[in-house]
Amino acid sequence: MIRFLIKGLLRDRSRSLFPVMVVAAGAFLAVFGYCWIKGTLNDILWANAAFDTGHVKIMTNGFAAEADLLPNDLALADADSLLSDLRSRYPSMIWTSRTRFGSMIDIPDSLGETRAQAPVMGLAIDLSPTSPERRILHLENALVRGRLPQQKNEMLISELLAEQLGVSPGEVATLIGSSAYGSLTLHNFTIAGTIRFGVTAMDRSVILVDEHEARLMLDMENASSEIVGYFPDLLYKQAAASSIVADFNSMQTDVEDSPHMFALHEQNELESMLIWINYFSAIVIGVFIVAMSIVLWNAGLMGSLRRYGEFGLRLAIGESKLHVYQTLLAESLIIGLIGGVIGTALGLAAAYYLQVKGMDISGAVKGSNMLLTNVIRAQITPAALYVGLIPGLIAPPLGTAVAGIGIFKRQTAQLFKELEV
Repeated sequence: MIRFLIKGLLRDRSRSLFPVMVVAAGAFLAVFGYCWIKGTLNDILWANAAFDTGHVKIMTNGFAAEADLLPNDLALADADSLLSDLRSRYPSMIWTSRTRFGSMIDIPDSLGETRAQAPVMGLAIDLSPTSPERRILHLENALVRGRLPQQKNEMLISELLAEQLGVSPGEVATLIGSSAYGSLTLHNFTIAGTIRFGVTAMDRSVILVDEHEARLMLDMENASSEIVGYFPDLLYKQAAASSIVADFNSMQTDVEDSPHMFALHEQNELESMLIWINYFSAIVIGVFIVAMSIVLWNAGLMGSLRRYGEFGLRLAIGESKLHVYQTLLAESLIIGLIGGVIGTALGLAAAYYLQVKGMDISGAVKGSNMLLTNVIRAQITPAALYVGLIPGLIAPPLGTAVAGIGIFKRQTAQLFKELEV
């Protein structure tokens, strides 16, 4: 019977071509849209995790309450001991400390006078050759000119900021700011290299220095703004992160200088964004099924009118109404399978292109402070294989099931009169 139905669909294209095209178009949009949403979400999570939130982050309660002001007088005291304790208690995570600070960078001329100045956002991290930060921040890939720091008092500066200041690797820069206790502090660094992360909010004015040097400059002996933790594969796992956060916080107090751990989704309003994106994905799939069902229902009605005589003849020679109805559903299932496979293949091909090439949105996020990559890419996941195929299999039978109800309304006693035999 299946072979008979397939032959009928191939020989009578008016019964199959339009429905297959409709299903394929819907499956294509569903797969491509799903991969695009997943890729964008992955880019947002990566940028936030790498440069700000970690997969989990520990700050004091006081620092967390005023985090935008970078109150390093409320930083984590005895940070090295806490870091060692975290590595012992949660060995499956990568732990590293960071210090954030605001400063002014001063570039001197040959006479030692100020040649250029600009405010900068300082990020002090472990820049040693064995540091996990090199892998987390993709420092080798981000390097534009020069090299990564190898000696004391060397720094990295964003390529955009270096161009604005007119400086090159090898030149000396002075950071002017305030220590954790509010006193004026100046520290000379040699620019080892320039970097570009592809994240506008970071590339605008960031400098990277070694945390050991930053502690000396900011008078923060054995103190850090924060400690961040990452899963070894650098992929965020919300349930596991929430479990670690709950376990750590259960041992802490609510006083101002007590450490408190936050999961990635609890920071930067990411939790609401993740919920919204999940709802949006479900809405896209739901709209696809409803829209395809309505279109194919109308196609089924038109097809039924055109095949009115065929159905009447089949009923007149003794075929049951239920069997005619079942063959229509089987035909629609075949159409859904063919259209779903074609649409999924086209959607995966388009998503793969966007995954490799990406789409440059740097012009749209030029003034944004969001941690969002300049190039948005799609991401193909195993779910992409069925996210368009399953709705493609559901929608045609659903539309046909409604359109085919008319078969049961045919009066057998009227068939010979209708067929004029």
